Amino acid sequence: MKKLHRVGLALVILGMSAWACGMPGEQNQVSPSNEPSASGDQVATVVASTMQALTPDSSDVSTPQPAGILPHSLYFTNNDSAGFAQVFRLEADGKTVTQITREPAAVGSYDVSRVDGSVAYVSNNQLLLVNADGSGRRVLVDGGALDALNPFVNAVSKPVFSPNGETIAYGYKGLNLYAVASGVGNLVLENQTNDQGGGFIFPEELYWPEKYSADGSRLLITLGYYEGASAAIYYPAADSLVRLTGGEGALICCDATQWTADGSAFYSGSAAMGMFNSGMWKVDASNGQVTTLISSNYETSVFQYARDPYLAPDGNLYFFFLESNTEFNARAPLQLVRSAPDGVTGRTVLLPETFQLMNEALWAPDASFVIAAIAPSDQIYFGGALELFYTHAEAGMITLAPFGQQLKWGP
Repeated sequence: MKKLHRVGLALVILGMSAWACGMPGEQNQVSPSNEPSASGDQVATVVASTMQALTPDSSDVSTPQPAGILPHSLYFTNNDSAGFAQVFRLEADGKTVTQITREPAAVGSYDVSRVDGSVAYVSNNQLLLVNADGSGRRVLVDGGALDALNPFVNAVSKPVFSPNGETIAYGYKGLNLYAVASGVGNLVLENQTNDQGGGFIFPEELYWPEKYSADGSRLLITLGYYEGASAAIYYPAADSLVRLTGGEGALICCDATQWTADGSAFYSGSAAMGMFNSGMWKVDASNGQVTTLISSNYETSVFQYARDPYLAPDGNLYFFFLESNTEFNARAPLQLVRSAPDGVTGRTVLLPETFQLMNEALWAPDASFVIAAIAPSDQIYFGGALELFYTHAEAGMITLAPFGQQLKWGP
């Protein structure tokens, strides 16, 4: 088997939400291994003061909001008044905030059913499900106490709803599919591990879900290794796996990807140089063939950085981009651009802003705007103030909330 990139075990741990944010009492406020980091106390102080800015009793924000500015409700995680990460919902009015989960431990990864707004999430190494209003809490999977030396062995991770809301894919000893109606879960891809003795278990290949295609026929998954990670496409109906080919040096894993509307392909971008290349790639879902759209060249010192590519209904590709002679290992000053689907033809800068402290982005379905999580400082690599930027400069920007992360559209 051919790995397309080898970015270090730390990135695998970061990318696998269960390891980074599904462990009891932990938040997913950590710095990737190839990015500068502050001391633990320093980061914790900044994170605590930032995330606790939003509580169920402080939903009003300073910026006046017009009615119905969002096409759907917006879900995100943030600390509650007790300091634990929980799932919140911002209504389509862009103002009303409701706390959905109320766990005695931090909520890590989660997902929202686009059918009825129910929320599947991980907390205390359990997979839980609640109704859209937070009622009806039930435990679907209990992974037990995490293996202290090898947390991947029994970590519950990354719930992902199918588009019809009937199935929840999740990671637990491999890739699992849980049928909501029957309450039955099946392990469809078992993690490949090797017990080395002495308490050390070697992860040969691990599996956890990322995103379903819009029609639910394909599931993008991450393949985790001791030395790196990659991606693959799982076809549930055929119980088959399509692995990626080509694209050496590409970063294609760990939630850096976006499906096209028809599910025939997906895009991935990387906005940092380091153990992997920066650039943007497109993957054919039928055969896993990787096509490099833009890339960087150390020999000529021309570096191209891209992230969050989204092929919109208007046929254009929207993404954040920078071409520079400077090598950025983190925090490249990206700008919002639009181009043809190849990422090059007709590429045009849409806004004057630079997004150097952006940690996350969520596109409007029609690409009329993007919601960015802007970090309060360069020491924070997850979450930030939720700011809505229209892709037409004259429309301006709206602040939605003082802090959020893991942004997802609801019904």
